[in-house]
Amino acid sequence: MTVKGEGVLVRYSSSLLKTSSNLHPFRNTQYPRLAPKRIAGLAARPAMTHERSMNLGYEFQLSNVRLHALGSGALWWSEHKVLCVSDLHLGKSERISRRGGAALPPYETRDTLARLADDLEKTDARCVVCLGDSFDDLNAAMSLPAQEQQWITKLQAGRRWIWIEGNHDPGPLDLGGSHLNELTLGPLTFRHIAAPQIQGEISGHYHPKATLSLGGRTISRPAFLFDSDKLIMPAFGTYTGGLYSSSEPLRSIMRKDAFAILTGPRPTAIPMPR
Repeated sequence: MTVKGEGVLVRYSSSLLKTSSNLHPFRNTQYPRLAPKRIAGLAARPAMTHERSMNLGYEFQLSNVRLHALGSGALWWSEHKVLCVSDLHLGKSERISRRGGAALPPYETRDTLARLADDLEKTDARCVVCLGDSFDDLNAAMSLPAQEQQWITKLQAGRRWIWIEGNHDPGPLDLGGSHLNELTLGPLTFRHIAAPQIQGEISGHYHPKATLSLGGRTISRPAFLFDSDKLIMPAFGTYTGGLYSSSEPLRSIMRKDAFAILTGPRPTAIPMPR
């Protein structure tokens, strides 16, 4: 069986594909449901299903919670109207220049905030979770231009806004919102760096990306990595690199049955490249 995703052909065995009669949660359209193969030794774990929602990213389940991986790299939890983004690294160009590096165009913060604003408009999120490393360092947070500080304040208006502490920043100190080491909402725990042997965990930090070889060329994109225990989110920031899913420690952190959801206009799930 072949599933198309943004010009990418991904092959699954026919046993993985089944048709769902459910309607799209936001529009009256039908979509296919995909489920990974059952792995020996996982029978006692919750079944992991995932499906592409053509209008709002790629749908999958973690700890029996339905989530959407958006093409932008944000995560949408529709039941609680929570939008989660990781590793914004706002102010990266300023930090690089301050430390004597290359003078990059100082527009990445505006671009990142514009994409975040677009996701907030599409989802009408009531709660935003920034999953750590929201700023490239503390000085970058303090040096943010007034116009961009005001933009963040505007995005925060009428919403619960949670800054999770990352390894680059201890939380932006002069901006609104709550500052936490981690956050637990229902069966899910949000933290910056993945912890061992934790179920229902959503983290960031590693900036994962995945590659797919197709027709003599290689497609490489930021990617969500998920298995029956955890989800590692891609970096949302504009000036952020990435770590291939085939690299350590991602290979060791993720279970052998893990999937990668490639970001882009049509997010596509493939078995995690190793």
